[in-house]
Amino acid sequence: MSSTVEQIKDRIDIVDLISEYITLQRAGANMKARCPFHSERSPSFTVSPARQSYHCFGCGEHGDIFTFIENMEGVDFKGALKILAEKAGVEIKYDGPKKSKEEVEEREQMFECMASASEFYYQRLQDNKEVMTYLKDRGFSAETVSHFQIGFAPDNWHAVENILEVAGHNKTIVEKVGLIIKGDKGYYDRFRSRIMFPIRDSAGRVVAFSGRIFGNKDDKVAKYINSPETELYNKSKVLYGFDMAKQSIRKNDFTILVEGQMDLIACHQTGYCNTVAISGTALTVEHCNLLKRMSKNLILALDADEAGIKATGRSAIIAMQNGFDVKVLRLGLGQDPADLLKDKDGKEEWKKLVKQSKHIIEFLLDLYKDKYAEDDRKFKKKVEEVVLPFVARVQSKIDQEHFIKLVAGKIGASESAVTLTLSNIHLPNEERQILSPTRSVDYKKHFSPLYMLASIISWQETLDDKAIDVEAIRSRILALVDKKDYESVVENLNDGDISYVEDMYTNNASVQAVVAERLDYLQQSTLRSKRLSLMQELHKAEVEGDNARVEELNKQIVQVNSALESLK
Repeated sequence: MSSTVEQIKDRIDIVDLISEYITLQRAGANMKARCPFHSERSPSFTVSPARQSYHCFGCGEHGDIFTFIENMEGVDFKGALKILAEKAGVEIKYDGPKKSKEEVEEREQMFECMASASEFYYQRLQDNKEVMTYLKDRGFSAETVSHFQIGFAPDNWHAVENILEVAGHNKTIVEKVGLIIKGDKGYYDRFRSRIMFPIRDSAGRVVAFSGRIFGNKDDKVAKYINSPETELYNKSKVLYGFDMAKQSIRKNDFTILVEGQMDLIACHQTGYCNTVAISGTALTVEHCNLLKRMSKNLILALDADEAGIKATGRSAIIAMQNGFDVKVLRLGLGQDPADLLKDKDGKEEWKKLVKQSKHIIEFLLDLYKDKYAEDDRKFKKKVEEVVLPFVARVQSKIDQEHFIKLVAGKIGASESAVTLTLSNIHLPNEERQILSPTRSVDYKKHFSPLYMLASIISWQETLDDKAIDVEAIRSRILALVDKKDYESVVENLNDGDISYVEDMYTNNASVQAVVAERLDYLQQSTLRSKRLSLMQELHKAEVEGDNARVEELNKQIVQVNSALESLK
């Protein structure tokens, strides 16, 4: 694999690659542009042809051609490798054992099988005028059907099984991707008489299908069935439409989340291409990790019924725990985006609803104010039980103060009463651990100067363009603390600690300032500890009547006090 990476780096120049996405301008030996990862007026995004790397002094994003593609395309390293290998004309070679290579080849066969199935379903839809008429009546144009490759699974037990066999796909592979099921009498198709929506990964490859029943009036038959989880498809990690939405999300700096395929397609057709959908699952941490590469602003447009409100709350919790600013688009009861956008004036109405979307806390306050308009006490109780836990989840203390004022005004209580109630809220442990262990951050640790400095050093060591002299700072730390204590802190750092400082300090000046400040704090802490130890020794010497020792200890204490005073 390493040889493949090196070949790609040899063939693709970072300036040429980034120029495909943004306009670069010469700035001495480097190139400059407005950063594609955050909004800015003055260009702070720098590309170094010599180092084949980029760095934004505004938001701190940095890396090489692989990290650039990961961030721009919303893919992981393997996805970036595939994209760049195709650009470079390099064959991906795996250095692992033979079995690993066979597994990789089988995975490619699975992707090919899903692509063939998608093409088959799409062609069957073109032959079915009844289904095409239904989609047209739902407001979908022929171009939209083609763009999303909507298909149809015939009312046949062996349609996809037979066509894929003729195309040369192994039945074991077809079963593994969830297209056929093995029963007592042999294989049969999983999807029959259903409108088919291909679900793609972030690289645009078909990994699953969602099938909506068509023509069957039996209430016992599920309206939607989805592919089972397979090696290609993990519903907790895949968002429907993300491959088509990622660039629009980045451009508009917010994501709209809807509940189903029909809603998403209607939004995209209307021009809201920054829309993604969950399929058969609630929003997950993995979904959030996918989305926050593009933007940390999220609008939830889920069903307006009781179940939809609960789902909105659950999704908001997950998103807020992952650092998103969460708003809610309030639909009418029984209304969904697809129905609204089908109407003549639906587009303008949708535009207004998006613009009027409110933060989850404001949304809930308004919701319960309407619901308990005749019972003020019950309204306040509901706010205490439901709304304040959301305020507790707001990560920014400044933002939290804003919502404390808002809640106090809505319920007619003092800010101090709201704050006191808020301080008594204990979020469930499972919510506190909602971030994966390797990404979790114990924010209390970062009040410790030693933890903060160790985190910054570990982060800066990974950069080509360092803001600090890492070795000099480490030497100063080791002059103040025991080497074992420092090494213990370093061993206990995790990815979340590193990400915390990387997110907090986004330019060289801020890194240098906080390092200088924390070194002062660390020195103060060390001197205070030393003073305490000296004072304990002084007390012992006074009790023992050791006057010479008392005089020497007093001199040392005066020196420590003088050093502390100079640091202040």
